[in-house]
Amino acid sequence: MGPLMGNSSDPSNLSGRRITSGDPAGAELGRTLPYLRRYARSLTGRQTAGDAIVRALLESSLRDGAIRAEICNGPVALFRAFTQLWKSTEVPTPPGSVSPHGSQIARIPSLPRQALLLHQREGFSIPQTAAILSVSERYAEELVQQAKTDLGLENPVRVLVIEDEALIACHLESIVAETGHRVVANATTAQDARALFDLEKPNLVLSDVQLADGSSGVEAVDAIAAQSDVPVIFITAFPELLLTGERPEPAFLIGKPFRDETVRTAISQALFFGSQGRQ
Repeated sequence: MGPLMGNSSDPSNLSGRRITSGDPAGAELGRTLPYLRRYARSLTGRQTAGDAIVRALLESSLRDGAIRAEICNGPVALFRAFTQLWKSTEVPTPPGSVSPHGSQIARIPSLPRQALLLHQREGFSIPQTAAILSVSERYAEELVQQAKTDLGLENPVRVLVIEDEALIACHLESIVAETGHRVVANATTAQDARALFDLEKPNLVLSDVQLADGSSGVEAVDAIAAQSDVPVIFITAFPELLLTGERPEPAFLIGKPFRDETVRTAISQALFFGSQGRQ
């Protein structure tokens, strides 16, 4: 995301005021904001709820110069300011968001879950995670380890992988197997993906965006979503293409190259929140 957009449904639209690319601090904020929105959706399970908290933070920055200076001071400061607001905001669990597949992520207390997401999914170091959560580095490490332990193994589900690169597809299959689940098919085109979904009836989809024949994983997922609320995790080298604010954005989005831990964490989240993450 470049300059903050003026779309009325976008949390970046702040009463017509924008942070422009001519402002270096604003440009840095513009680059980081899509990933904060992704993190917010991870915590709430819904794009609307996550964006509402991000919007509240940005609006408060217009009224308070200290907050404005804080959030423009780099990703760690922005995520720390968001965390302070998250602590003071009551966000209910979306109705019907408990997955029938029994994901253990619902049982992880909020602080360990935040630490796990910040470190494993958003890529912050332990010292950075500690700064964001306002805890010691030792405690941040303990929180991450607690969350990993509490996750445990999920009840097995069937997984469809939509990926045209064979090595990446095999790597994803091994990660899925390590989490206790099973890849039932791998599609390399959007057409194959739709056919294999109808045939295999998977409980989870892992999808690339740009496929072998020039077709789109997004189009395949849209077709799947029209007939099923199966959760989807996008894994792409171009995450910014899906973080524009111009259409409903995926709650579960991983950039390439990825870490195994990031994929495992996203699988647990997707199975817990299910289709609620697409709203």
